[in-house]
Amino acid sequence: MKDRIAYCGLDCEKCDAYLATINDDQVLREKTAKRWAELNNAPILPEHINCEGCRFDVIKTVFCDSLCGIRQCALKKGVTTCGDCPDLEKCQTVGAIISKCPEALENLNG
Repeated sequence: MKDRIAYCGLDCEKCDAYLATINDDQVLREKTAKRWAELNNAPILPEHINCEGCRFDVIKTVFCDSLCGIRQCALKKGVTTCGDCPDLEKCQTVGAIISKCPEALENLNG
């Protein structure tokens, strides 16, 4: 498994927040903040768009750090990713991600 696979199976290396952070791309931060604010009906600002991956002790967005139920569950269970969890197939929380992004399940099983 690649290092930058999130607990849920999403590929951090393809995430706009990750890309904006590692490339210090202010234009991408602004674009991502605007899109995420509209999608989530939340006040997300460009300075909130800084993340290097949810599974490591590095900078994360507020959502990835403390609001993501998937991350909190994985930390509580002590699993590397949801792919290591015996409840993966029946989990509705990560199921919401997998249903929208089948590649996430491939990443978790890979």
